[in-house]
Amino acid sequence: MAAIHPTAIVDPGAELAGSVAVGPYAVIGAGVKVGEGTSIGAHAVIEGPTTIGRDNRVFAHASLGGAPQDMKYRGEPTELVIGERNTIREFCTFNRGTAQGGGVTRIGDDNWIMAYVHIAHDVQLGHRTILANNATLAGHVHIGDWVIVGGLTGVHQFCRIGAHAMTGFQSHVAQDVPPYMMAVGHPLAVRGLNIEGLRRRGFSAERIAQVKQMHRLIYRDGLTLEQATQAIEALRDGVPQGAADVQAMLDFLAASTRGIAR
Repeated sequence: MAAIHPTAIVDPGAELAGSVAVGPYAVIGAGVKVGEGTSIGAHAVIEGPTTIGRDNRVFAHASLGGAPQDMKYRGEPTELVIGERNTIREFCTFNRGTAQGGGVTRIGDDNWIMAYVHIAHDVQLGHRTILANNATLAGHVHIGDWVIVGGLTGVHQFCRIGAHAMTGFQSHVAQDVPPYMMAVGHPLAVRGLNIEGLRRRGFSAERIAQVKQMHRLIYRDGLTLEQATQAIEALRDGVPQGAADVQAMLDFLAASTRGIAR
C-alpha cells in the first residue's frame, strides 16, 4: 500500500504504486497514475489525466496536470506525461496539452526543475535538463537533452532550444537557440559555446573543435544561413563521433520555424 498521509485527498480513480509516498494535504485527482518510488510533497495538487513515472520527487505546493492556459481549450481529453527520476521543486506548475498541439505535455527523465518553474501546454522537455528558478516555458516549446535554462528566463511560444545549449540569467528567448550554443540577453544573442557543459558530458577535444567550427560558420564568417548549412554538411565525416553532432545541428536548423538567435 502507498504511504498516504491521513490529511491527503486521493481520488478513488487515481492509481498509485505501492511504494508511492503522499504528504500532508496533497490532492491527487482521478486519472492520475504514479509510479514506484515517487514522492508527492505537502499541499501538492495533481490533476488528471497525468502519468508520473518511477522515482520522481515532487516537492510542496507543486501543481501538475492543470488545464492548459489556452483560450482555445474546450475541455478536450489531453494529458501530462512525466518520466522517471525527475526533481520537481516547490510551486512548479505543469499544464496538460491541447488538441491543437498534439494533446500531450511531456517531461523526460532525470530533469532538475527548480522552484516556480512554469511548463505550459504541449511543451516537450527532454532528458537531463536543468531549469533554474522561475524559468517559464510558453506553449509548444521544445527543449533538447542536457539543456540548461537560466533563472528568470522566458521562452516564447513555439521556440526550440537544441541539445546541450544554455541560456543565461533573465534571457528573453524569442527565437530558436541551436544545439551546443550559449545564449543570453534581451534581445537574445548567442555569445559562444557551452564548452564546459560539453566537457562535462565527455565530448572529446576533437568533437568540441568541430562544434566550434559550426559556431564559426553560423555566427562569425558572415555567411547566410543557407551557406552555413552547406558548409556544416561538409564537416560530417571529419571527426570520430562527430557525424551525429553535425546531423543534430542540421536537423535543428532545418526544423526551425521562428529563425535562430543570431
